[in-house]
Amino acid sequence: MNGRKSASVLIAAAMICASDQTFAQGFAGLGSDAQGFAIPERGTALSFPTDHGAHPDYRIEWWYVTANLKDEDGKQYGAQWTLFRSALAPGDRAGFADPQIWIGHAAITTQDHQYVAERLGRGGVGQAGVAAAPFRAWLDDWRMEGSEPTGSDAFGNLSVSAGGPDFSYTLDLKADGPLVLQGDNGFSLKSANGQASYYYSQPFYKVAGTITTFGAPIKVTGKAWLDREWSSQPLASNQTGWDWFSLHLNSGDKLMAFRLRDDKDGFISANWISADGRTTPLSKDDVQLEPTRKATVDGRRMPVEWRIRVPGKSLDITTKPLNEQSWMATSTPYWEGPINFTGSTSGVGYLEMTGY
Repeated sequence: MNGRKSASVLIAAAMICASDQTFAQGFAGLGSDAQGFAIPERGTALSFPTDHGAHPDYRIEWWYVTANLKDEDGKQYGAQWTLFRSALAPGDRAGFADPQIWIGHAAITTQDHQYVAERLGRGGVGQAGVAAAPFRAWLDDWRMEGSEPTGSDAFGNLSVSAGGPDFSYTLDLKADGPLVLQGDNGFSLKSANGQASYYYSQPFYKVAGTITTFGAPIKVTGKAWLDREWSSQPLASNQTGWDWFSLHLNSGDKLMAFRLRDDKDGFISANWISADGRTTPLSKDDVQLEPTRKATVDGRRMPVEWRIRVPGKSLDITTKPLNEQSWMATSTPYWEGPINFTGSTSGVGYLEMTGY
């Protein structure tokens, strides 16, 4: 989500855990009352590696990887690995009394197909969870694991694997830049009413590995972006969904930008990340996100091409999806897929759109 991130979209978890009444509270219930859960506070310092782990006193959380990949012939692919945590109540407990529910989403995107799988798990019984250091996140045999020694960045080197009936992948991610705090030192505002999350990213991964579709292995390399986010009420009750971008510019700079849609003007936030990891937070006055073309996806009309402008950085680009039918047909469906962009510069990235 950022707002990918999280795709983006913990939302399958929110859907399973919420009552029917909460679905009127923002997208997939994410604007519903925090109900005794902890609330993000501005000025709270994030701590690593501790914050790589779970925060069970908060209602929702995700670990979210998207990768732009190419094979040896230059053909493009996308891969997604996401673990969502959603709590029925604050805290964690042993056994089936544990209130934590876990959902995994995995996908491979090609030019003509979107391979998607979803898994559900319970906390407290070993089926799913996250450990901070050494880092390990899992749901059954889906894994994201670190290989860094104690005392180094637990996200510096990760191995990511997952699969579904017709696909699988194993990817090795190596960071060549620092962790990035989004928003105000990790406090990411989501509405004019004050809803917020804690949010940080690792956008500097180089990737190498293998993807498999219908039993045919393909060696790939590329770039990946990891988002971490947790909150208890990340949306306002009138926010219907979001459009979230993570962009790798050919210059080495990065851009994270999201638009949260509501019944008024919407809420836009962004972060310019220089090649050396320095950040410049951007407001809605600094960045313009304009849909330029719509398509019918799973029976609904939604934008699939965008113009993005950041005048202060001389950025003016147009995005195009690798596959405009990049639909995640999960418990709560959404659009998630790799994009290319051209204009004042070029590059690759990912787009997530929810609530259409």
